[in-house]
Amino acid sequence: MAGRKSSGVLELAVLGLLHETPMHGYELRKRLNALLGMFRAFSYGSLYPCLKRLVEQGLIVEDRPEDDDPGGALLLQSRRSKIVYKLTADGKERLQELLTEAGPAAWEDEGFGVRFAFFSHTRADVRLRILEGRRSRLEERLESFRAALARTRERVDSYTLELHNHGLESVEREVRWLNELIGRERAEQAGGRSKRPDERAEEASADDTSDGDR
Repeated sequence: MAGRKSSGVLELAVLGLLHETPMHGYELRKRLNALLGMFRAFSYGSLYPCLKRLVEQGLIVEDRPEDDDPGGALLLQSRRSKIVYKLTADGKERLQELLTEAGPAAWEDEGFGVRFAFFSHTRADVRLRILEGRRSRLEERLESFRAALARTRERVDSYTLELHNHGLESVEREVRWLNELIGRERAEQAGGRSKRPDERAEEASADDTSDGDR
């Protein structure tokens, strides 16, 4: 189960990043480390199997350079580093499908961070469901923290108690942050259809083009 969750998170991250721009494998590795590294330990060894699977499924394609060394002296890693990965039309559809999912997997620690990173491409109603689901999950965690702290307060040393308090404060801080985000999302939706940032950017670009044509 954990393996499938990790695979899904990596798939979303790869498709989301390639939606922004085609990338060489090395550049994609750096971007994934910056993105996933904030939420979990990212294994480079899991990237290329994931890319191979996405290619086989027709979700991405490899733009391979011409082999300028017919003698075969180039190493596999050297050739691999020159491959540019691009999203296909099916890949774009799969990404949009993933971005509409708002179930429990999107609320967990690992899934939420990556889903949040692509909120600019996510519908407003889906964003709100994910934020509310994440808050509900953390509120459950708060209750568990408080119950455990009440049971063990008299039996643990001061350092363990500080560690419990630190965990409690961290969750409380994230709940406050989520409350602010949910409030803004609801206010925007109450005022009309909430446009994604990329939609607003496209409209601004279109306006600039129209001004230039006049």
